Amino acid sequence: MAFASSEPLSVPADASEAGVRFVPGTVERTAKVLVVGSFGVGKTTFVGSVSEIEPLRTEEPLTTASVGVDDLLGLPGKTSTTVALDFGRVTLSDRLVLYLFGTPGQRRFWDMWAGLAEGAAGVLVLVDVRRLADGFEVLDHLEDAGLDAFAVAVNRFPDSPDHDPAALREALDLLPETPVLSCDARDRESAVAALVRLVEHVLDRRENR
Repeated sequence: MAFASSEPLSVPADASEAGVRFVPGTVERTAKVLVVGSFGVGKTTFVGSVSEIEPLRTEEPLTTASVGVDDLLGLPGKTSTTVALDFGRVTLSDRLVLYLFGTPGQRRFWDMWAGLAEGAAGVLVLVDVRRLADGFEVLDHLEDAGLDAFAVAVNRFPDSPDHDPAALREALDLLPETPVLSCDARDRESAVAALVRLVEHVLDRRENR
């Protein structure tokens, strides 16, 4: 699966609302994108808000077995967790469709990332600035897995402090060309914009090789 460098990246009007069942007949290319991040960063919400089909979720309730294992600090409303993957689909142009694979956030499930990453064209890394240290581990894991075509999206929570993108880039030790942007995983337009930026970044990398 690959992107075409000439794709105009604007969501078609007939794919702007969730519930589109079939891929448009004009689509020539599809691409797999991973949505990764630490526990509770908003991956399931992101995939659900973007997907034009009913998203596949593998959420299970948090139980006493997770006490002392899953850090719920700063996540008072967290009652469930993804144990396998989230899956959704979004049409980015008349000819390009993305298939989204959201990974589980807990470290004990990270062994699954290797299988989910197979064939992925790019990775969107969601970060929560209230728990920025958790993002370091995710980025380290991407590096270990050889997944270097990624963009970082800061998911805005109601109580998230504002941070300068340049300061975040430095704090996360990112390369100058790695996109750092802000999004609201609950808002479809904002989430789609993050995916568009990721696609643009992947295309730029390929054209400059």
